Amino acid sequence: MKKYLDFIIKGFYAGVLISIGCIAYLAIENKIVGSFIFSFGLLTVCMYSFNLFTGKVGYLLVNKANYIIELLLSLFGNFLGTFVMGNLMRFTRFKNYIDTATNIVNIKLNDHLLSILILSIFCGMIMYIAVNNYKNEKDEIGKYITIFMGVMAFILCGFEHCVANMFYFSISGVFSFKVLCYLLVMILGNSIGSLFIALFYNKYHRT
Repeated sequence: MKKYLDFIIKGFYAGVLISIGCIAYLAIENKIVGSFIFSFGLLTVCMYSFNLFTGKVGYLLVNKANYIIELLLSLFGNFLGTFVMGNLMRFTRFKNYIDTATNIVNIKLNDHLLSILILSIFCGMIMYIAVNNYKNEKDEIGKYITIFMGVMAFILCGFEHCVANMFYFSISGVFSFKVLCYLLVMILGNSIGSLFIALFYNKYHRT
């Protein structure tokens, strides 16, 4: 039981850190600088070995079936972390952050699901590359560069990250059946993208 609770707690912390990255992005008008600072979230998740769904789902191929439980509990923890952070921000003086997040959410919800799926797949690909390179790259500079470049790439390209979007939905206060459907498609797309790259890495790249 404690093990399962640990998955949720580590997922919660990951959700909090990704939320901090999102807040930084909302606070900075320059998108390039904002996407760079956003990288703080993924970097600290990797450094502290927290459970971020998009950083873990690609390893489904090299783990036993019960790894799915860890993934789902981590995802639940991610949601709790982003939900708490998003709603806490609604009690602060930064109303402009809420307005910016709402605009971001509206763009996503006005898109069609196939587009969301495709953009989520691309994000999942980048996330696996960034996290896996951090785990396996022996060059210290290279492992950190991949984190920053990966995060900047998916943000500047407009790709969809399910956990970051959980925060944007939370801070904007937008929850509905439609939001749930969009989040599920994002989760699916992130998973497909991550597993797609992981399949290549496990078959051809690992030595």
